[in-house]
Amino acid sequence: MCATPASGRDAATPDDANARARQAAEKLDGQLHAAAAKLTGGLSPLAMALAWTDWALHLATQPAQATRLAATAQQGALQWWGATLGQTPTPAGDSRFAAPEWQARPWASLAHAQRATEAWWQDATALRGMSKHHQEMAGFYAKQTLEAMSPANAGPLNPEVAARTREQGGANLARGWAQALDDWRQQHGLAPLQPLTGTAYTPGVNVAVTPGRVVHRNHLVELIQYGPQTTTVQAEPIFIVPSWIMKYYILDLSPENSLVRWLVGQGHTVFILSWRNPDESDALLGMADYLEQGIFDALAAIARLVPGQAVHACGYCLGGTLLGIGAAALARPGQVANAKQLPVLASVSLLAAEVDFKEPGEMGVLIDEEQVAQLEDLMAERGFLSGGQMGGSFAFLHSRDLVWAQRQRSLWMGDPNQPNDLMAWNADATRMPAVMHSEYLRRCYLHNEIAESRFPVEGRPVSIGDIRQPMFVVGTEKDHVSPWPSVYKIHQLTAAEITFALTSGGHNAGIVSEPGHPRRHYALQTRAANGPWVSPEAWRRSAPRVEGSWWTAWHAWLLAHGEGRKFKAVPLTGGLCDAPGTYVHVCYRD
Repeated sequence: MCATPASGRDAATPDDANARARQAAEKLDGQLHAAAAKLTGGLSPLAMALAWTDWALHLATQPAQATRLAATAQQGALQWWGATLGQTPTPAGDSRFAAPEWQARPWASLAHAQRATEAWWQDATALRGMSKHHQEMAGFYAKQTLEAMSPANAGPLNPEVAARTREQGGANLARGWAQALDDWRQQHGLAPLQPLTGTAYTPGVNVAVTPGRVVHRNHLVELIQYGPQTTTVQAEPIFIVPSWIMKYYILDLSPENSLVRWLVGQGHTVFILSWRNPDESDALLGMADYLEQGIFDALAAIARLVPGQAVHACGYCLGGTLLGIGAAALARPGQVANAKQLPVLASVSLLAAEVDFKEPGEMGVLIDEEQVAQLEDLMAERGFLSGGQMGGSFAFLHSRDLVWAQRQRSLWMGDPNQPNDLMAWNADATRMPAVMHSEYLRRCYLHNEIAESRFPVEGRPVSIGDIRQPMFVVGTEKDHVSPWPSVYKIHQLTAAEITFALTSGGHNAGIVSEPGHPRRHYALQTRAANGPWVSPEAWRRSAPRVEGSWWTAWHAWLLAHGEGRKFKAVPLTGGLCDAPGTYVHVCYRD
């Protein structure tokens, strides 16, 4: 008896059936990984296990090194005992133990032990033969574990907390734990959520208040143009692309420290993007969508509003990375599909923005193939990475300042939170679509496609080397998101004229560095087009230091790289609505 041919799904080949089974297995495994990620704060336990296994195996096969480390530990214990008996003061320079209470017994002894243990583990996790990434991971996780165990985080056993508790009869503990209970109830839906930015700082009320209008809108961005505050304006407008991880008003905070307001006050016409906060329906948006709607479509709108004028383009953080890709696409032969509708770029400025991710600093510790795969599984559930998950990663990088010190102040010392405008902005996080974030991590961090001229735009790779416009590039001394030596690598990728500024402060405070702010400085030096390579260390030794804000140097640079023409300022009318627009108000508590 002959069998009749099967049809539809029954006709599938064994390879097809195996592919479906594989997809089903991957989906189930992904769901399990996502559930595990919620218990580990989004960190991959497998990535951590691989790093520690690498360390343990190398330690086991290096008996001489293990003996040296044991001897070092013994020597450190003897030195600690001697310091304890001699009542040696706590070493200076560590904010955790800076209070006078830490100088007395037994607290000074505990502080010495903490510092000695941290130094030993820093040495112990750097074993010859380990992969560099696993060395960094093992050292980082050891540091985080020891930080959590620090005597500074021991609650009432901390001498500062104990002194405060005695002075206030325990009222500080009552205040702190009451606030902690309120926070817990809000997080679990048992109490109404408080506004993300609090009552002190609200966009459009006392931050993001520079007068302007939303002059263009698409699905991803609102384009804001600011009204003139001078009788004449420079011919070339400035187009600013902020990072999409946070709201745009990091550059338009309180009036006294708003970069946007300051630029307008110097006679510049300023446009800035306000990114939309994505939701579940945006899961499939990718880097190409962010480039098209955030860069090209916005530039086309500026060309319609200020026809015939070249544009000074500026990008901050990830906005600078995206702008670098866009500028490279516009500079290559063939350009982009709608290039004729776009203005010429007079210059390109990148603020704390990387285009080479080979050495991304502390961020690289949390990014590898295993970690990205787990994030993809986590994002697959809801279609995005939440602001809380992203904020948690940044806090984990600097847990001493962003977790433990804050917890001590609020929970144990009972000090109420006193947010400033920068802290309020930092709490106003945005989501990232699953496809876009996966592409960004893989193409930039894992494969370094921008620096290696392999990042595709409209089906063809682009090269930063095609950019010929003069560039103003800013790095910050204490940046843990975009380390300044990594930002400096732009010098190796293009022969364009580059003016590099290294400013005091970190990723945010180094950029928001208004004139008149005390204790601010920067170093500045220009490499001519086709100039020779100078290492970051040599550059830092030779670049002259200037006291004050880098904003003034950038303003002078913009004037020097413009046409020198001015136009009579015209009041801003029309548009869709007043700044700060509507997208900035879309907030989520995930």
